[in-house]
Amino acid sequence: MSDCECLPECPFFHDRMADVPALADIIKQRRCQGDNSDCARHIVFESLGSEAVPSDLYPTEVERALAIINA
Repeated sequence: MSDCECLPECPFFHDRMADVPALADIIKQRRCQGDNSDCARHIVFESLGSEAVPSDLYPTEVERALAIINA
């Protein structure tokens, strides 16, 4: 699999994680490179589009992502 199509512009990594690049790389390896089906941000993106993804949504917040989709 390839990298997530959202990764180049993902505000989570470019804004929230800019100061901690080592941690950002670990999260990218787990959530963005390969299977991104468990990334909360990607779940909302696929269902509702990029404008519906909250800037403060962490990739691990799948329950919150599902609540956003179901709202």
